[in-house]
Amino acid sequence: MKELHFEDIRREYKSQQLTRSQMPEDPFEKVIAWLQDALDARTYEPTAVIVCTSTLDGHPSARTVLLKEFINGEFIFYSNYESRKGRQMAANPHVSLTFLWHELERQIHVEGTVRHLEPELSDAYFRQRPYKSRIGARISPQSRPIPGRSFIVAQFAKESLKYVGREVPRPDHWGGFAVKPVRIEFWQGRESRLHDRFLYELQADGKWSIGRIAP
Repeated sequence: MKELHFEDIRREYKSQQLTRSQMPEDPFEKVIAWLQDALDARTYEPTAVIVCTSTLDGHPSARTVLLKEFINGEFIFYSNYESRKGRQMAANPHVSLTFLWHELERQIHVEGTVRHLEPELSDAYFRQRPYKSRIGARISPQSRPIPGRSFIVAQFAKESLKYVGREVPRPDHWGGFAVKPVRIEFWQGRESRLHDRFLYELQADGKWSIGRIAP
């Protein structure tokens, strides 16, 4: 079997430091600030986030989605409720999110619980989506086996004809997910792999503890 070795691939992180004085009492202030920095820096897909889910017996899976909203302390994204991730989150609501911005040498890691967004909010977002994206959401049996690409293309064409000149309704199997965090870690790359890491943990009284953790 062919082997691949990457021992010599490395880079030195030289970004700015992250200090305790830069960390607000409310972690969401820092989340918003770093997301805005990623947008301002025109990083590639600044709202991309890796969502990690697991089965009840502990088998994990991960995929990248796009964060669409951050409201009242919840991270919101949209997807198919009947997809693999949708089924796993229905069975086990404990999830993690990871934002990684290579250009800024930064990462945010979030752990929390997920719920379905209210239907009226999912409806409002769905109406804003491009027409073809709405059609795609209706016909895709996401994560399920299909006989070939021609199958999904044919389904798309058939569904498109049904809604020519008409409003495309949101299907029941598609909508929003809202993640409420209990742990949020901010990571800033530093020289010699002595990275700066700060961890927020939600306490029983609703306040957040803040601490530096080792790189």
